[in-house]
Amino acid sequence: MSGLNQLALALDHAALTRQAVAQLSDQQADFDVETAYAVQRLLVQQRLRRGARRVGMKMGFTSRAKMRQMGVDQMIWGRLTDDMRLDEGGELALDRYVHPRAEPEIVFLLKKPLAGRVSAAEAMASVEAVAGGIEIIDSRYRDFRFHLADVIADNASSSGFLVGPLQPASTDVANLGIVMRVDGRVVQAGSSAAILGHPVRSLVAAARLAAEAGEPLQPGDLVLAGAATEAVALRAGMRVSAAFQSLGAVSFQVGGAES
Repeated sequence: MSGLNQLALALDHAALTRQAVAQLSDQQADFDVETAYAVQRLLVQQRLRRGARRVGMKMGFTSRAKMRQMGVDQMIWGRLTDDMRLDEGGELALDRYVHPRAEPEIVFLLKKPLAGRVSAAEAMASVEAVAGGIEIIDSRYRDFRFHLADVIADNASSSGFLVGPLQPASTDVANLGIVMRVDGRVVQAGSSAAILGHPVRSLVAAARLAAEAGEPLQPGDLVLAGAATEAVALRAGMRVSAAFQSLGAVSFQVGGAES
């Protein structure tokens, strides 16, 4: 375990210092998916020791567009902590990240525990509300290049998130139009149907994966269902917004120095 701890500490240090590191798979020949999730757990434990609190999970690579962009072929997941949450309408400090990008998400807020193999109906019965959101992804690897196990270890690249206005759980999220803008200009457009055909399928997968990891989803947890479009690289001064049919909008300003 000491070797895995060293890998987790290296990724944690890279995030804290905003200094990219070499891929872990380049340093360890047998670095596979199972090992990567073990490193991810240890990485997030470092944050918890500093006072962060677990608040849910994010699903990754849930759309063909995202798989194609990142050159992978299977769904992954990561852990969300409260220190990752950004204020809707607020400012993102660019120098807190290595090479951040933003992508629109469908967000589920849970009111009941959700664990194991469940149906779509059972998953939705555990939902308190739904919302549009934006995830900030930021690989800690040099040149934003990695293999599947690398990105899993790096908490599936999850670095921040914003949640828009909460809407009733009864809101149909099956095929919602999504438009992402930078400084008022449309840069991405898509549909929530790109998320596994229906975002609830991502929630179903989240329930199973979290339970298998021994961390079943709890009341109050947030689940980011995955991006429906490709991610947008962030630069200082940008105003980024995502508008969701039936769910409203969420936005932030990209600043420079950390506040």
